[in-house]
Amino acid sequence: EPAVEEPVLSPQEQKIVEDFAAKIDIENTNQILQYGAGTQKKMADFSDAALVNVKTQDLGEAGELLANVVGELKDFDATEEKGFFGFFRKAKNNINNLKAQYDKVEVNVNQIASSLSNHERTLLKDVAMLDKMYEKNQAYYKELTMYILAGKLRAEQLRNEELPKLQAKAQETNLPEDAQAASDFANMIGRFEKRLYDLELTRVISLQMAPQIRMIQNNNTIMAEKIQTSLVNTIPL
Repeated sequence: EPAVEEPVLSPQEQKIVEDFAAKIDIENTNQILQYGAGTQKKMADFSDAALVNVKTQDLGEAGELLANVVGELKDFDATEEKGFFGFFRKAKNNINNLKAQYDKVEVNVNQIASSLSNHERTLLKDVAMLDKMYEKNQAYYKELTMYILAGKLRAEQLRNEELPKLQAKAQETNLPEDAQAASDFANMIGRFEKRLYDLELTRVISLQMAPQIRMIQNNNTIMAEKIQTSLVNTIPL
């Protein structure tokens, strides 16, 4: 069940909901079919865009590059240590070997650092983009909530006030057309409530997406921080 605790509305928002509810005409089939459909469509497109973003998030390559740069530096440290131990025995050869090792490692590390810088820029752009996605998701959630609250208010009013009048008239007159009118009205309310249920399901998607967006954003931020640390501390040290 899409049970979501309804937010507390400000007086202005409550007024908007009440005014909108008063305009809902459940006898207008097209209006009921299209009720909240625009926001649902935007939410569906937004979900697709979010899924594409998740699919393109490949942090494995950045992690592999970080491991490679650490490996290069460790290998050089080991070579350097051996070189200095034998420094006084074969000073000239050791210096040349050390220089050759350094030049090789420098090239490898610079290439890796360049790739890491590109990854960092991409990650930072993604973090900013995910912030906008989060804000957009929040806006869709609020919009769906307003539709749902207005619909529930109208459905409750119709079921508690309008429907009893039609049912009382049908019992009073015993006319088939009055009985049919009451039955049709009850069915229309039922269809409208099913439409609201559908909107509630869409809202659950929005609710679940918020922490997922933050999780992806957090992973990107952590990886960007690791890359930055490698570039400004690990490699220079």
